[in-house]
This record gives sequence, C-alpha cells and structure tokens, in this order.
Amino acid sequence: MSSNNNFSSFDDENESKLMRKAKESPFVPIGMAGCAAVVAFGLWRLKSRGNTKMSVHLIHMRVGAQGFIVGAMTLGVIYSMYKEYGAHKDLGKDSK
Repeated sequence: MSSNNNFSSFDDENESKLMRKAKESPFVPIGMAGCAAVVAFGLWRLKSRGNTKMSVHLIHMRVGAQGFIVGAMTLGVIYSMYKEYGAHKDLGKDSK
C-alpha cells in the first residue's frame, strides 16, 4: 500500500513541474499543440492527396509543423523579452 503513495507523490511532483514550466513559458505547450494539430491535419489529408507522392506530402507536413513551432518559439522569446525588459521600464518612472 505504501507503494501507491509513492506513485501518487511522484505524479504530483511531475505534474506540478509541468504546470510550473508551462506558466513560465506559455508558448511551449502552444507550440506542441500546434505541431500535433498540423500532424493530425496532415494525416487526415493523407487519404485525399491525389497524385501527390508520399514523400512530398510528408515534407509539406514537416515544414508546416516546423513553421508552427518556430513561430511559437519566436512569440515566446518576444513575450519573455517584454516581460523582462518592457515591464521594468514602467517601474523606474516617477508616478507623480
């Protein structure tokens, strides 16, 4: 029975770490979800690809997924730069 308690505490620690990381950089889960959505859409479109070769279809799917991830990473960097530098400029001014 004590082993069940060990597993539940292990899951709680991992879940809280995942949630903490998601709060620190919210665009990482968005990028992961977007990548999964692009791959799912590509697999759904696989049945109606027509005369397109499989390799070309897979390359287009990969480019779409990578583009979404790069976009999410770029937005995340811009967001973190704003949070670090842009938000602190307002604190240095006198509020008279």
